[in-house]
Amino acid sequence: MREPPADYVEFATARSRPLFRTACLLTGDWHLAEDLVQETLAKVYRSWWRINRTEAPVAYANTVLVRTFLSRRRRRSSDEYPTDRLPEAAGPAEDTALRLTLLEALARMSAKDRAELVLRYWEDRSVEETAQIMHLSPEAVRGQCMRALQRLRGLLGEQFTDLSR
Repeated sequence: MREPPADYVEFATARSRPLFRTACLLTGDWHLAEDLVQETLAKVYRSWWRINRTEAPVAYANTVLVRTFLSRRRRRSSDEYPTDRLPEAAGPAEDTALRLTLLEALARMSAKDRAELVLRYWEDRSVEETAQIMHLSPEAVRGQCMRALQRLRGLLGEQFTDLSR
C-alpha cells in the first residue's frame, strides 16, 4: 500500500472532528458515528484524485456523510440497533438539560427529518446547501424543515416551553 497524499491527510485531520460532531447528531450513537466518519473518509479518499480541491472538498465530505447515513438507515441490514442511552456530552451545566432533551427528541425522528434539521439548524447551513446535500429543491427543504420542526415540537411537548426560557 502506498502512503495517502499529504493534502488528503491534512484534510482528514482537519475535518474529522466536525464530521464526527455531525455524525453524532445524526446517529445519536457515539460508536455508529465513529463508523460513519470512518466510512465517509474512506469514500472521500477513494475519490480524492477527482475531487476538485479548489471547489469544495468540505462540502463533498459533508454530502458523503449525510448520504451514507441515509443509505445505512434505508438498508437496515445491520444487526446494530439504536438505544435510548446517549453518549456523554460536555458543555455548560445550564445547557445540559436542553441538549439532552433535543438529542433524545432528534433520536425519535425519522432519519430524513433528523438529517434536515441537523444540517439546516444545528450545522447552520443555508437552504441551498441543505438542498444540494439532500438532493432536493430549496422549496422542498423549506417545506420539509417546517414539517420536521412541527414534529420536533410535538415530540418535545411541555418540555419545549420549559426549556426555551
